[in-house]
Amino acid sequence: MTAPVPTLPLSPAYAAGVAARVHEVRDRIAAATARGGHGQSVTLVAVTKTHGPDAVQAAFAAGVHDVGENRVQEAEQKRAGLLDVPVRWHLIGHVQRNKARSAISFDLVHGVDSQRLAEALHEAARADGRQCDVLVQVNVSGEASKYGLSATELPALVDRLHALSSLRVRGVMTMAPFDAPEGTLREVFSRARACADVVRAAGHDASVLSMGMSGDFEVAIEEGATHVRLGTILFGARAG
Repeated sequence: MTAPVPTLPLSPAYAAGVAARVHEVRDRIAAATARGGHGQSVTLVAVTKTHGPDAVQAAFAAGVHDVGENRVQEAEQKRAGLLDVPVRWHLIGHVQRNKARSAISFDLVHGVDSQRLAEALHEAARADGRQCDVLVQVNVSGEASKYGLSATELPALVDRLHALSSLRVRGVMTMAPFDAPEGTLREVFSRARACADVVRAAGHDASVLSMGMSGDFEVAIEEGATHVRLGTILFGARAG
């Protein structure tokens, strides 16, 4: 059993700082949504990786009900100590197949990047009598350092996913190159939007387009993002 990370009373100053940054970010999200003209609603996912449970508490107190974690074990430790904080947990990092049984407990798994991982999640969910909501991760930038399917690999996988009845494919996720110029960002995000169209055409929901982080979320929203994954802009630099 995962030992919970101890929680301490939430510092009023820390909570106020997070709340102020959430308010500023929400204003920027609204402005970017209006500029983009896609008419989507945007979910703010507060990425609390490497930060303590107080980051989750502060985000929830500021009205953010979606929290993202990269690593299963770190998330499990936080969740065990935050059972009274009813956030929706997103697993946004790369998922190893041997972590499938733990991964299915998340509200949304963002990083399905292979048939083998999809099958592992399906088998774990079926054994547990539940369904697992997932996003297909696409690598439209072509960077070797990033996980994800290419646009040419996507159609075959999403067709095969129909056979995995314990999975609900909700859309796609992507990551843009770090510190890329705006033109590159727009190209990457628009390609990801086209990938969501492919998933939708294959008969899946595909209402979720998860893209955009602290340095590029406004461009991502202008290009149609429905979920942005923000950490540094809300909580400061990573703690480790």
